[in-house]
Amino acid sequence: MDLKEQIVQEIDNNSIILYMKGTKEMPMCGFSNSVVQILNHYGVEYKDVNILVDPMIRVKLSEHSGWPTIPQLFVKGKLIGGADITMELHNSGELLDMLDVSKDDEEES
Repeated sequence: MDLKEQIVQEIDNNSIILYMKGTKEMPMCGFSNSVVQILNHYGVEYKDVNILVDPMIRVKLSEHSGWPTIPQLFVKGKLIGGADITMELHNSGELLDMLDVSKDDEEES
């Protein structure tokens, strides 16, 4: 399986996946950290992929998504966007619906 097929499979097999610089335990850039903090706020489980381990991940990911920057958040196979879009959706409450998190669940976290 080549790298592009692996990326497609990861996106298909994980309801929430974040391609980022670093890991969710140790983000390596402010933008990646912003998205991690938002996802952690909702208490959702998600897969993180550190694009820094192989420069080709970023190349193949951008070819697949058509999005040039990192981080890239995918929910249910659909590209949500990077840090700015994720923050806008979080602030508007739209991300809550996309993640299938009830408002009661959010208030408990």
